[in-house]
Amino acid sequence: MLSSSRKNYRTRIVADLASIDRAQWDALAVAGAHGNVLLSHAFLQALAASGCARDSSGWTPAYLTLWDGASLAAAAPLYLKAHSWGEYVFDWSWAQAYQRVGLAYYPKWLVAVPFTPVAGTRLLARHEDARAALADALLAHAEQSGLSSLHVLFAPDAEIALLAARGMLVRRGVQFHWHNRGYTNFDDFLAALAQPKRKKIRAERRKVAEAGVTLERRTGRAISESDWAFFHRCYRATYAAHFSTPYLNLDFFLRLAETMPQHLVLVLARRGGKPIAAALGVFDARLYGRYWGAVEHVPCLHFECCYYQMIEFAIERRLAVFEGGAQGAHKLARGLDPIPTWSVHWLARPDMHAAVARFLEREAHEVAQAIDELNEHRAFKTVDPAGD
Repeated sequence: MLSSSRKNYRTRIVADLASIDRAQWDALAVAGAHGNVLLSHAFLQALAASGCARDSSGWTPAYLTLWDGASLAAAAPLYLKAHSWGEYVFDWSWAQAYQRVGLAYYPKWLVAVPFTPVAGTRLLARHEDARAALADALLAHAEQSGLSSLHVLFAPDAEIALLAARGMLVRRGVQFHWHNRGYTNFDDFLAALAQPKRKKIRAERRKVAEAGVTLERRTGRAISESDWAFFHRCYRATYAAHFSTPYLNLDFFLRLAETMPQHLVLVLARRGGKPIAAALGVFDARLYGRYWGAVEHVPCLHFECCYYQMIEFAIERRLAVFEGGAQGAHKLARGLDPIPTWSVHWLARPDMHAAVARFLEREAHEVAQAIDELNEHRAFKTVDPAGD
């Protein structure tokens, strides 16, 4: 393991984020090129305080922090995980391989934002010396714990390289993001698309309007408590339709509404004056499409609420990027671009580490090929590779 820091920081594992000053945490998590509001003290604390990300749900907070006196120099949103749910970087096959040879894969260490496949800094630090020290401390903590593995998900390139230099294995994925190329309105965006894609989007929006559906976007404290209750009903309906259990409870969303309302946008769909669907986005300089659901089925309503309304909002607010969430090649036809994502992984047993390295080498070729193929089917008139 590399050692790159000459300064002696005090290392502390913190189980309750409430014990860390919000301003100190946010100075590392929200500021900078790779910070975002989904790493903020308010967002992470809402997950923990609501019980969504606690030991009872298989997410035990164990934030790794480095201190320079009374000042927070670096931190990682570290969790002790009892399973692999809610991560969006899938390692079930690795867990099964451990089980086949009689080894315990869980619990494991995970650095991530729970239930949130959004890229951003994972080695929160006030300068590069502290970031390097945090990388060393994180791996030392994983090694000394005796647990199976450490995983750092959706980190930026520089942090991936920092951890890879310390022996972690790099894994590539893909998401779909919409980029604001200075559009003045939605029609301006449509004009940039190839004619068949433009025609399809207009037809989908027309189908929703002809079904008698009206749309409204509400932000901040204009989102009422009854709106939140209805939204959560929709959110639960989405999980019920897939025979699964929702990760997040109403208390979590109400905590967001109280502590960070300026970062929330809610799309409400109505028919006959009655709400029938809702979609929630979180935004700072970017818009993160997060959760959706409906209590009535209307063809194309999902596309309207989750993509077209969000794109309109991003154009109105001059937001640089709209991140459409994990998976879903259907987003390509709606003006979103394939964007690579990165994670790194360390497994304590050398034989398992080597086996995963071979798997990731094969997978990397497949993902690279998939991205190349997706780029050939982008919705725009001419090839204009996007970048974040």
